[in-house]
Amino acid sequence: MKYDITFLGHMCIDEIVPYGGKPHTAPGSAVLCGAMAAARAGARVAVVAKMAEADSGTLDPARQAGADVFIIPAPVTTCNRVVHPTPDVDVREMIMKCDAGSISLAEVPDIQTRFLHLAGISDREFTLELIGGLAGRGHSLSTDMQSFVRQVDTSTRRIDFCDVPAKREIVAQMDRLKLDVVEAKLLTGFDDIERAACEIESWGCPEIVITESGGVLARVNGETLFEPFSNRNISGRTGRGDTTFAAYMTRRLTHSPAPSLKFAAALVSIKMETPGPFCGTLDEVLARMQCEHGG
Repeated sequence: MKYDITFLGHMCIDEIVPYGGKPHTAPGSAVLCGAMAAARAGARVAVVAKMAEADSGTLDPARQAGADVFIIPAPVTTCNRVVHPTPDVDVREMIMKCDAGSISLAEVPDIQTRFLHLAGISDREFTLELIGGLAGRGHSLSTDMQSFVRQVDTSTRRIDFCDVPAKREIVAQMDRLKLDVVEAKLLTGFDDIERAACEIESWGCPEIVITESGGVLARVNGETLFEPFSNRNISGRTGRGDTTFAAYMTRRLTHSPAPSLKFAAALVSIKMETPGPFCGTLDEVLARMQCEHGG
């Protein structure tokens, strides 16, 4: 395979308003955060991003990290306003000011890749038809359920977190799945993330990763693992889940679930201490693993 992991989705410009902090604007999105983490962790990475070609320079950090970038042209680049109204970093209010539109199968290059990750930020990107078509190409698929739970009101542009009627159909076509604690409760009704993971596992996906403020859980083939985060601040909270899952997938290329989870927790802990995508090194991650994660 030419690539280990390909990240598909919208590129996004984030307008971030932290609780008690100074608002700022930065390139964001699951494709950028995921690709940066995976490439810096040693994976062969491709990015397929739907966006305005004039903004393609926002993906330069991914290119510089070693990822190959493919642009699906769109009239505009997605722009998302993210407000943290309380000290709880898992509580966010979001307005999608504009978006690049849904992605069709015909727009996706038929890339040789070991894993294809649907790295969306809202329900404006992926359809069931696209998922079925990508599965039909023989891809091993994963996705972040934020791509479906985050639903954009087309009149107000407000993003509401809602249940997904087709959730079982989506999950059953995935080899791996990523959620956060809010999405897991919404989809399953369970506050406890292990119970939520077990419920989602019963829908047909064998490997599930769920993040919460204190750490990350993996449910793999009937076994539950958990690893705490070791970050010293949360200035780089945005992109936590995207980075965690990308790091986990990268380490899983060559390792079993338990050390992969430790690696992901260490990498994202470093990332959360600085705003923006992960810009550290593999050596830094391994050192954090050794010092803070027992491995």
